[in-house]
Amino acid sequence: MLISTIGQGLLWAILGIGIFLTFRILDFPDLTTEGSFPLGGAVTVTAITIGTPPILATIIGMVAGMLAGLTTGMLYTKGKIPVILAGILVMSALNSVMLFVMKSPNLSLLNQPTLFKELNFLHLPLHFDVIVIGLLLIIMVIFLLYLFLHTDLGQAYIATGDNEVMAKSLGIKTDRMKILGLVVSNGIIALSGSLIAQSEGYADVNKGIGVIVIGLASIILGELLFGELTMLERLVAIVIGSVLYQLLILMVIKLNFDTTYLKAYSSLILAICLMVPQIRKKILGGKLK
Repeated sequence: MLISTIGQGLLWAILGIGIFLTFRILDFPDLTTEGSFPLGGAVTVTAITIGTPPILATIIGMVAGMLAGLTTGMLYTKGKIPVILAGILVMSALNSVMLFVMKSPNLSLLNQPTLFKELNFLHLPLHFDVIVIGLLLIIMVIFLLYLFLHTDLGQAYIATGDNEVMAKSLGIKTDRMKILGLVVSNGIIALSGSLIAQSEGYADVNKGIGVIVIGLASIILGELLFGELTMLERLVAIVIGSVLYQLLILMVIKLNFDTTYLKAYSSLILAICLMVPQIRKKILGGKLK
């Protein structure tokens, strides 16, 4: 179970990285996440069931998430709809899109090929296929993001989140940067949804409920553990935070807590993590006095 949990933590870490691009860099919460995550799984699973190779199906699922992010970006920047409301509108609409794609609320991958089954020839121990795929894709995503964020375009994207007024004065098209961030972010989030759907063997339209909490927990735990970091180190910290979060959830299960309320436990863990800096500040402040 420990190996399985670590593998799941790696797959969920991709979600955390996607959320990081909007939540931390652009400094706004994107609720499209709860729609683009299950959309990636729904599109991928549907594509696989009609005979599409798993790798291509995963890419298609990722593109679907990018289109969801583009829609939110257009509503936000061109339609002047507040970003939270724009995300809610797209998230709600995606529920119908997934039902249209899958023709049912859920769809199984029973006896179907997946990315993980492609590694059968390696004869890996149980659950190690998830770790291998997870590590490979995390390395790829972090490497590509690191390269992107060090280009002129990437720096313009970071500047938009740091100080939009200053960025505009420098001639940066901030609306384009926001759209770019939402597209890339939701593409990565959909990739995570696609991988988890293949790992669990099914897609479900309700799979996205509460996933933003899991992604935020990965980010917050990574920041609590390591503090001030470079951009590359922050991306790696998200991965460590995601694995740690999954281990915390495993501990909750092992302590025989009722798993019916698992999402409540998840929210509680995140709330505690968010309060730690304030608690630490008060304790240290009290000692200094």
